[in-house]
Amino acid sequence: MFNIIAATIGIALLFPGTVDARAAESSSWDGDERGAVRLIAASYERDSGLYRAGLEIRLGSGWKTYWRYPGDSGVPPRFDFAHSDNVKSATVLWPAPRLFSDVEGDTIGYKDNVILPLRIAPRDPAKPVTLRVRFDYAVCEKLCVPAQASAELTLAKAPGSADKQLTEAEARVPKPAKLGESGVLSVRGIKQEAAAPPRLLVDIAAPAQTKIDLFAEGPTSEWALPIPKPVAGAPAGLQRFSFTLDGKPAGANAKDAVLKLTVVAGDKAIEVPFHLD
Repeated sequence: MFNIIAATIGIALLFPGTVDARAAESSSWDGDERGAVRLIAASYERDSGLYRAGLEIRLGSGWKTYWRYPGDSGVPPRFDFAHSDNVKSATVLWPAPRLFSDVEGDTIGYKDNVILPLRIAPRDPAKPVTLRVRFDYAVCEKLCVPAQASAELTLAKAPGSADKQLTEAEARVPKPAKLGESGVLSVRGIKQEAAAPPRLLVDIAAPAQTKIDLFAEGPTSEWALPIPKPVAGAPAGLQRFSFTLDGKPAGANAKDAVLKLTVVAGDKAIEVPFHLD
């Protein structure tokens, strides 16, 4: 037994961070059979100086949770990293969501398990980083249940065991794109019709026989735009969607506002900004 302890101490002295990295691979789960949350760690990015981590949500069979914009109903998740140590900023990345249509209306979110990738910038790169999060969200089956979870994880500058999981989640984050690009998945054009309220027509190119979902967000979380719907009239080879500029906050001016359009088609997704006239 003494030899085992001595060997462990020797490894820690020879390779500082090895034992810490092993201990910092993930936090414990916080939740129940409907939904639970934990933090996971992956490799440190030496070029950018950022820690790669993830918030993993485990959902029970038949349960769902919501995207950053939940759609017609639902509760957008909220993060609080304020009690972390040596954290300058924590950026949340969002894998492409799914559209759910049921008696509640059309909602946007995830089922099964989902990992939200995190990019953590330290205040002082030479000091340890401990990430603490309080996460407010909702899980829904036939009824929605508000949930709250807390997790804590010390991040190390050593390879993490969650690299594969986190890389797969990062690959599902919509890629930045520009209006008018000619990619296999692209927003080819947007027409703004004068009406009360104004209506937007969005023409999208996508792989043949692929179902497309289009989501529209305003410049702030107070905007509640309707979910775009497929309509007829698209040019050959394209699919057309339509939505109205309903749901603006009281007093908000749509002129020069920048909308964010997220297009999901199978395992591909893009995110396109659009400046309103």
